[in-house]
Amino acid sequence: MGNISRPLVSKWSTPVILIGLCVLVALIAIVRDDAVFLRVVTVMFISVLLAVALQMFMGNSGLGSFGQYAFVAIGAYASLWFGLSEQQKRVTLPDMPESWWIHSQHYPFELAIVAAMIVTGIVGGLIGIAFVRLRGASFTIATFAFLIVINRVALQWEEVTRGSRVVIGVPKQTTLWIAVAWACLAILVAFVFKESPWALKRRASREDEDAAASIGINVKLMRWIAWTISCAMSAIGGALWAYFIVQFTPNNFYLHETFLIVAMLVIGGAASVSGAVVGAISVALSSEFLRQTENWLNTQRNDGTTIGNLIPFQLIGFTEIVLAVVMISVLILRPSGLLGGRELRFPRGTPQPGVTDLAENIDE
Repeated sequence: MGNISRPLVSKWSTPVILIGLCVLVALIAIVRDDAVFLRVVTVMFISVLLAVALQMFMGNSGLGSFGQYAFVAIGAYASLWFGLSEQQKRVTLPDMPESWWIHSQHYPFELAIVAAMIVTGIVGGLIGIAFVRLRGASFTIATFAFLIVINRVALQWEEVTRGSRVVIGVPKQTTLWIAVAWACLAILVAFVFKESPWALKRRASREDEDAAASIGINVKLMRWIAWTISCAMSAIGGALWAYFIVQFTPNNFYLHETFLIVAMLVIGGAASVSGAVVGAISVALSSEFLRQTENWLNTQRNDGTTIGNLIPFQLIGFTEIVLAVVMISVLILRPSGLLGGRELRFPRGTPQPGVTDLAENIDE
């Protein structure tokens, strides 16, 4: 009986390890009892959710997407349409006509997230009908173009987004444990998704699209399913972020955020759920550390200290520069990311012949 259950335990050890890691980080944040660190960790878990959502598509299809934050933006604003009361909408979205059906809708926070996910999934599904016909760089460029379109529309359509003005009056409803719960659920969904027969077909199309099609795999349908689910999951991250940050503009869902989410997958490894989680945690925490370092160095320069005198100019974009250098280094040294296509798993009960290093703790 033990021999039969061992493969099953080994298989499901990946989500157990990743969820355990998330809970451990959350507990550390609670124990530290530092408001700034608590805020950083909460945003980090939202980033974990978004990285896992993007990995569900990129990791199984092999196609690069720069348009995820378009759907994060749609999810964020849609959650306001459904989650704010009429009185709150008059403050947050003052240009929205009260005669519109959506103006009178007011659902609990959890249902507002679900509604945002449905709206975003529909938009993503419709766009995906055209996008999944593209290959390689054409697909990547199309997703980036869609990101630009959504950003321009959000900046101009004041009735539904408040335009370029800062959104205000959003109640803060996302807590650390709510973010942890959604991140853990996303990890579980992504892992089950990866282990499904559909995902196996998508990975076959990733390696050789023509060969996959020749054996009867509907490549476009497989990609469309992964794309639509990824878009819907991105909306959850957008809604959680909107109800945590509470003040934002359309430009908070644009190039800088796109760079960070892509960096998470490149550094961690887009081909595995573990890579997405490890990359998200690493980049999110290091980004905050680099940001604080940048502020400290600029303060030292302005105060004319010994260290500050060594800096010839104001540091701007220090975080992005360092992350870009790390990305380039990873692409050169480990093109598949730190974990590549491997998943974190518990050590096997019986040592494998010829395996003598730490690689036996991770598996494809």
